[in-house]
Amino acid sequence: MGDKTQLVALSFATKYKPAKVILGIFLGTLVCHLFSVVIGQNLTRLIPMFYLKVLVGFSFIGFGIWTLKGDSYEEGGNKQYFRFGPVATVAVAFFLAELGDKTQLATISMAAEYSSFWGVWFGSTLGMVLADGIAIIVGVLAGKNLPEKFIKYISAAIFVIFGLIILAGTLVK
Repeated sequence: MGDKTQLVALSFATKYKPAKVILGIFLGTLVCHLFSVVIGQNLTRLIPMFYLKVLVGFSFIGFGIWTLKGDSYEEGGNKQYFRFGPVATVAVAFFLAELGDKTQLATISMAAEYSSFWGVWFGSTLGMVLADGIAIIVGVLAGKNLPEKFIKYISAAIFVIFGLIILAGTLVK
């Protein structure tokens, strides 16, 4: 509870319809955890974890800037649409957020320890979706009671802070 993906879920839940956010979370997590189970054990041979964490850190800072800038997608509108839509946006964000994360590392460890490919893949994905579902509920409630600008600035700050924390933890060792 309280990890960065829940904060990402909370942020997206204040902007997009909850069903689209949960679908994006499911798809992004499903692909990332499949990646973890299938390739995870050999991942650091292909791409050193250092570079994965640097990518994730900069991605979070990018999400923060993107949150401040906004996009042209309007959930219920009929004018302009963000070119990837909310489901793809959330899926990509979750995929990137999970790279090098404790959840991904735990999934890799479980895949190495247990022989149940399907059990580890679907179990880790289901656990992530359930945990982030709680954040979506909080996000929906917060979105109804907090000013949009406040949520925008707080969400952007959270993304940037996590990005800086990840980069600092990776680069200052």
